[in-house]
Amino acid sequence: MAWQNHSLLMEFVFLAYPSHPEVRTLVFLGISLVYALVITGNVLIVLAIQREARLHTPMYYLLGSLSGEEVCYTAVVVPHMLANTLKTQKTITLLGCATQMAFLIGLGSSDCFLLATMAYDRYVAICHPLQYPLIMTLTLCVRLVLASIIIGFFLSVQLVAFIFSLPFCQVRGIKHFFCDAPPVMQLVCTKSHIHEYSVLVAATLAIAVPFFLITTSYAFIVSAVLRIHSSAGRSRAFSTCSSHLTVVLLQYGCCAFMYLRPSSNYSPRKDQLLSLVYTLGTPLLNPLIYTMRNKEMKGALKRVLTRNVLTQTNGIKPKTQISLQPSIAN
Repeated sequence: MAWQNHSLLMEFVFLAYPSHPEVRTLVFLGISLVYALVITGNVLIVLAIQREARLHTPMYYLLGSLSGEEVCYTAVVVPHMLANTLKTQKTITLLGCATQMAFLIGLGSSDCFLLATMAYDRYVAICHPLQYPLIMTLTLCVRLVLASIIIGFFLSVQLVAFIFSLPFCQVRGIKHFFCDAPPVMQLVCTKSHIHEYSVLVAATLAIAVPFFLITTSYAFIVSAVLRIHSSAGRSRAFSTCSSHLTVVLLQYGCCAFMYLRPSSNYSPRKDQLLSLVYTLGTPLLNPLIYTMRNKEMKGALKRVLTRNVLTQTNGIKPKTQISLQPSIAN
């Protein structure tokens, strides 16, 4: 069934939100608090990287891009969740649902490819340290980030166009908090292995391919680190990758469970809980992981916060410390 056979004003109803007023208020306050922390943490990382000259290196540029994408990713879903928590009628039009899914999957896929780019950056820094400044230039970083976004949205548009070209049943209740591929696919009337495999192929391209690139990069990294004779050198090399590897495991664990599975294993309750993890938990933990294990980032955040306080209270404009030596410490 083509797009023109669907009414763009056709509405879906979200069924996962609590109905009791007290519970709705608590959920609203809880999500609002976490969302505020997500925005604050990721925006602070972007500001610190932008204002600290010593952080103007490829690794931190990619980290800043990841934080920027996390802000956009949560903005696609969380404000809508907050509004629906308080509304009586929790509906969304077909066009609104398709748009939300396109941005959600597009930004999520871009995150996956950006994490693969960050793994390549660590590979070059550890395996080819002398060529690192020549290979990982600012121009290459910008191109890799743009490529991640373009590929992510290309896959997303293809998947969303395919899903919303299928015929939907008369019952249009989505057992979820927002429009995502697995719960919306449950509303399709024609159940076919072709449809399921098509969604699985798109998910594989967006998740498994970048994960393979990450795994390959880390295989070369481990091989190079094991050839280092000093234990201190090996420890320092591994520490440059620990934060990124933690984020990769967290991100891909959720994505793989959500998208790389047959529809017969679909469980609304588990998916609802998991959706809160990858829409709020992961964006919240990413800044904490990179900050707690990174002395340079900790120092940069303290200096940024101190500057803001001094500027607002005394009108003092502190001097920026400039370092010409790029660091790969994580």
